[in-house]
Amino acid sequence: MQQNNTAPDGRGRIYLMDELRGFAVFCMVFYHGFYTFGYLFGSDVGIYFFRFFMPAEPFFAGMFLFISGVCSNLTHSNLARGIKLLAVSLGVTLATWIFVPEDVITFGVLHFLSVCMILFGLLKPAADRFRFSWTPVLVCAALYFAARGVPNGYLGYGAGLGVPLPQSLYTCDWLAPLGLTSPNFVSSDYFPLLPWIFVFAAGTFVGKLAKQGRFPEIAYRSQVPILSWFGRHALLLYLFHQPVIYGLCLLLKACMPYLS
Repeated sequence: MQQNNTAPDGRGRIYLMDELRGFAVFCMVFYHGFYTFGYLFGSDVGIYFFRFFMPAEPFFAGMFLFISGVCSNLTHSNLARGIKLLAVSLGVTLATWIFVPEDVITFGVLHFLSVCMILFGLLKPAADRFRFSWTPVLVCAALYFAARGVPNGYLGYGAGLGVPLPQSLYTCDWLAPLGLTSPNFVSSDYFPLLPWIFVFAAGTFVGKLAKQGRFPEIAYRSQVPILSWFGRHALLLYLFHQPVIYGLCLLLKACMPYLS
């Protein structure tokens, strides 16, 4: 997930991408921390804050995926990186299945990004032929809102306004990467291709501006170095933040009798 944010036109690293991605990672760490403390350790405070921040989760997750799409224009190794990331994501699935089967990650953000990188790596030669335009970005936004109900059984802009999809599509989990799952599907971190692929795709179109060095000047100056560091080390933070959170929750739980 660590991507090259340096524009090939020589303007230098696009620190804004690092910092926005770092902010998204920062939000993710706290969000998962509240979940762990609330639902795995039975804390009412953790549950309260997890539910409080739940409406914001699609926004910082979407920001992360959008920036990943932008930065995919700044590397020539999307296919190779996507394959490596897919191997890492399958390792995460195996590790969670062995050690925390109640919170197994079947198709999480790493799985999603690896598939998107592979697809973009295959399609990039064709995509490079097109000049930047805001029209594809707006189309991706419309498709995202049209498809975001797919995991819930409908296509459209709301449960009451959408078109119900055939229930036969939701009888098994082979199509889980697309957002079509059975009631028995389990994944504590789940980012199906529908609708999230349209967020990534919108980022790839905006990434044409990044590749041409056409971002505002402020984007090339670091404003919050700690967030920039988070953004540059997003993969490591994702892989290790949950074990650290779990360990801190164990420590806090052990200390609770002495604090009361």
